Amino acid sequence: MLKENVLRKKSDFSTIYKKGKSVGERYVVLFYIKNNGRGFSKIAFLASKKVGKAVQRNRARRLMKESYRELSQQLSPEYDYIFIARSTINGKKFCDVRKSMRAVAKKAKVFIK
Repeated sequence: MLKENVLRKKSDFSTIYKKGKSVGERYVVLFYIKNNGRGFSKIAFLASKKVGKAVQRNRARRLMKESYRELSQQLSPEYDYIFIARSTINGKKFCDVRKSMRAVAKKAKVFIK
């Protein structure tokens, strides 16, 4: 069974990249767009080959997912999000990534609390 809050369609990604806004921080870049009152956010975590080989990319995605798990209650459900790992994320600890994700959400003004 597929999770309903995960971005999957290429058209959704294209829409967020073209019409949405972006904010960057030291380890993470956030793309976001209003989701027309759906009531919940759709989200994606990406790490390109610039981040490293498969092990580094998977670790970067895991760090971002865990950070999002802690921040999800504080992010506005009115937006869809794409979190993209930067190459500087390699070798960083969870607390560093969490701080970066919190900062990027505050810059984007999607942080509720």
